Amino acid sequence: MGHGSDLRIAVDIGGTFTDLVLEDGGRVVHTEKVLTTPDDPSRGVIEGITPLLGDRSPQDVVEVIHGTTLVSNSLIERKGAITALVTTAGFRDVLSMGREQRFDLYDLFLDMPEPLVPRRRRWGVKERVLADGTVRQPLDLADVRRVCREMTQAEVESVAVCLLHSYVSYDHERLIAEIIEETLPGIPVSLSSEVSPEIGEFDRMSTTAANAYVRPVVDAYLDTLEKSLVEIGIDGALRIMLSNGGLASVGTARRFPVRLLESGPAAGVLSAAFQARRDGMENLLAFDMGGTTAKAALVESGRPMLSAQHEAARTYRFKRGSGLPIRVPVIDLIEIGAGGGSIARVGTFGLPNVGPDSSSSVPGPAAYGLGGTDATVTDADLVLGYLNPDNFLGGAMPLHVDRARGALAALGEPMGMSAEEAAVAVHRVVNENMANAAQMHAVERGRDLRALTLVATGGAGPVHAWGVARSLGIRRLVFPPRAGVASAFGMITAPPSFEFARSLPSQLSETDWDAVGHVLDELGAEGETSLKATNSPVTDLELRVEVRFRGQGAALTVDLGAGLPENPASSIQSSFEAAYRRIYGALPVDVEVDILTWRMRVSGPVPSPDPNVEMLATPSTEQGRRRMWLESEGFVEGEVARRSEISPGGVLEGPVVIEEDESTIVVGIEGRAEMTTAGNIVVTIHG
Repeated sequence: MGHGSDLRIAVDIGGTFTDLVLEDGGRVVHTEKVLTTPDDPSRGVIEGITPLLGDRSPQDVVEVIHGTTLVSNSLIERKGAITALVTTAGFRDVLSMGREQRFDLYDLFLDMPEPLVPRRRRWGVKERVLADGTVRQPLDLADVRRVCREMTQAEVESVAVCLLHSYVSYDHERLIAEIIEETLPGIPVSLSSEVSPEIGEFDRMSTTAANAYVRPVVDAYLDTLEKSLVEIGIDGALRIMLSNGGLASVGTARRFPVRLLESGPAAGVLSAAFQARRDGMENLLAFDMGGTTAKAALVESGRPMLSAQHEAARTYRFKRGSGLPIRVPVIDLIEIGAGGGSIARVGTFGLPNVGPDSSSSVPGPAAYGLGGTDATVTDADLVLGYLNPDNFLGGAMPLHVDRARGALAALGEPMGMSAEEAAVAVHRVVNENMANAAQMHAVERGRDLRALTLVATGGAGPVHAWGVARSLGIRRLVFPPRAGVASAFGMITAPPSFEFARSLPSQLSETDWDAVGHVLDELGAEGETSLKATNSPVTDLELRVEVRFRGQGAALTVDLGAGLPENPASSIQSSFEAAYRRIYGALPVDVEVDILTWRMRVSGPVPSPDPNVEMLATPSTEQGRRRMWLESEGFVEGEVARRSEISPGGVLEGPVVIEEDESTIVVGIEGRAEMTTAGNIVVTIHG
């Protein structure tokens, strides 16, 4: 194919598979799924791009959009840079003290997360700025130079600078950065006043330390990826997916790599929202289950709920407070369970436990035949009749039922279970764990899941969605086309976008609105600059503010639309009280309201690609019936259908499994599946 085509490629690197989507002139024309290459993830990207492009010219690729778990993995595995922390003298132990809270009161052997920067590489410098921005003690420049000499001897590779109250006044941090750049040339410096200029010393310090810790790793990786793309003839722009569902330039991603923490899962939520919106559904539970983890997020009025706070590298996977607090904008995702590759073992009470460890892409589940011998969720799904051993990844990767059965028999033996009984137990445990976690996530936000539609994505999501929805009392499910590469598809629906924050604490009734206006102008200017790096104009602006009652620790976020309303104080007060009442049921009497942090998100044009559903037709495989296990019925004979052969308006009654190349939809006996004109399969649960 000659020049003239505008090709866009989206790449999502997961723990097990690397997913790729090719868009040509606004239409998705091809997808690819290859095993992730953990030793060098960029190798898997290049291995996937060649078959993805086919006979198209690499020179026609104008944009490559990329999401990665690299930041998350670096923090979990502690494979970051040798990092130093520079802070106000007397405050270097904030990182160790944290919030001085135990996340589990009754565990006497609690394992707290180790700080990313050990005490020996934390330095205090003489300076002091008060909470109102007044300089009580000017920065001692000689002291900074002393610290630089000591950092040189410690062979530091990256530096985090986090001074007291630098969200109000950042001059001292900028001065320190200048001196470090003079004396330690080439060493990246992360300033808290740029990374997370927000009130809350520990969270700000933790976020800045994490940014510094992963910065050289991300820098080297993006460098390798850019060079590899050029080597195969692609010189289009590289865009990076952020955790808040926006795209950023490579330069922005290099400076703020901590913003990439949840880039892949965030894209999965965007994909779910985009596909459901095409059929007029806007209030959703997005459920994404891949090879390594399962995640869920709430979508309201077509937009994913956002959070300003996240936790990385938890020492106890599902316990809040056991990880490193990261204060950056992120789609409000919760990890709710295991993935297809998660390993099942006999637990304390003689019942199966699933995860958190995964067989990953190497050696993979027993059924892959690549050397894995542990029983996994994928092995259970195969033995229960949900997966077609001859059609996994469209037949590119045959599955071995005998090996899966052998692994499950070994798992079941100490529990007195057959292979099939062990498979049922694993499947049930996974579904119940995910349903419970999703329910808790919704209750904490004052939402009732029964009123929502569940949208299932990821390779394993459509297999487990039926069981999860039944447990939650959800009556309608949506299965978008090519759910197995949903995160990669979500990336081509994302606008260039960046979010800025600035804490300006004040009592609502005494707020200096001129000062607020000045800060918002600054944030808007920063937004324009960041979008210019992606050659995009600002087409959308969203303003939010964090508000709380005086004396409370937690704040609620109030949406203000595109800017300050005419009477900001009363408008913010009424919106805050409505949100507070919805979550907590009642308002405290005669308590002042405080404003904490202003947040501004600037975005460019939102793409609206065509998923090109008619291109999904694949050669027919043998149809018929298959023995499968259903919660209410046990093993039954169910129909087997091929997604590409269902026409819009076509209806299937359960029990049925609907196969496509990257995933399989399971519909129970009380289900009715209908193909919409948008290409979604919508399942209604009766009874």
